[in-house]
Amino acid sequence: MKTDDFDYELPEELIAQEPAALRDQCRLVVMDRRTGALEDRIFADIVDYLRPGDLLVANETRVRPARLLGEKRGSGGAAEVFLLREAQGPAPRTNRQAWWEALVRPGKRLKPGNGAVVDFRNDAGEVVMSAEVTDWAKDGQRGERIVQLTTPLASLDDALHQAGKTPLPPYIKDYQGDQEKYQTVYSRHESSAAAPTAGLHFTPELIEQLKNQGVEWETVELEVGLDTFRTVDEEDPTNHVIHTEYYSVSPRTADAVNKARAEGRRVIAVGTTSVRSLESAWDPIAEQVTPRDREATSLFILPGYEFTVVEGLITNFHVPRSTLMMLVSAFSSREFLLNAYHHAIEERYRMLSFGDAMFIA
Repeated sequence: MKTDDFDYELPEELIAQEPAALRDQCRLVVMDRRTGALEDRIFADIVDYLRPGDLLVANETRVRPARLLGEKRGSGGAAEVFLLREAQGPAPRTNRQAWWEALVRPGKRLKPGNGAVVDFRNDAGEVVMSAEVTDWAKDGQRGERIVQLTTPLASLDDALHQAGKTPLPPYIKDYQGDQEKYQTVYSRHESSAAAPTAGLHFTPELIEQLKNQGVEWETVELEVGLDTFRTVDEEDPTNHVIHTEYYSVSPRTADAVNKARAEGRRVIAVGTTSVRSLESAWDPIAEQVTPRDREATSLFILPGYEFTVVEGLITNFHVPRSTLMMLVSAFSSREFLLNAYHHAIEERYRMLSFGDAMFIA
């Protein structure tokens, strides 16, 4: 197995730069995971492929406004801070002060030890938050820094929502539309740097229609990081060190999954993040999914992996040479998946985060 085995030629013009006008009217490839047979539908037709008793499990995380554009204090030069995850600082966190791991630009001018501070303004031009670069992040593979955030407002959360922007994937170049279109309709807690995009196609009406026909709906939470867009550079993918993400599975969701499995009903993951959450929560001794409360997972699913929980997968089309391509290949086969991708490209499907969808079962 080589990383090149999960590569394909992705025409740049097929990378969707904006979401579908109506979430559930995007296109859908339905693939039989055992035979590779394909059907072309629209996403709303998912109702024809789900049956009473199926359990859908979706990732309810919400994307935080983590992209901060400001100016370097003193020089006034443009600077950017991208918040990745909260870090432990030298003092307790307060409503107005916290420490974060972050990516910064320009990296050469925002180094620890030189007193670099970036100020961020709201739409009225008022400075509502500042970030001081205090240290290097431990094990930072891309030169991540530790920044100390402070605000004169009542809370950092208020300041972040006044100054921050919702981050979009690097291959979406100039989207100026409704930022809420990069959130699922069922998102709750702001804990991610990227959206669980397989869920972007659901509408409240579609979810209600599925429930009315006997399909169950539960959620997990996995904090999606920027590394979800990272490609595998190693020739041998088994040498790749996958990113760590934090996930939670509630007692309610664990009970629903275990009951469905015991009764022979399908558990269908909405997105690869839901797959990783459910498979990570599997207890091989108890032979069931157990509740988890913000535990770390570095589960790297490659072909040959034996799925214990998930029997169906709703997903988007993914970046070539990515861990997500490998996960979806493991769920069916590399040959079937690449055939489906080639079919989608020939049929001019829209690709990646704002693009069309697949249902594999």
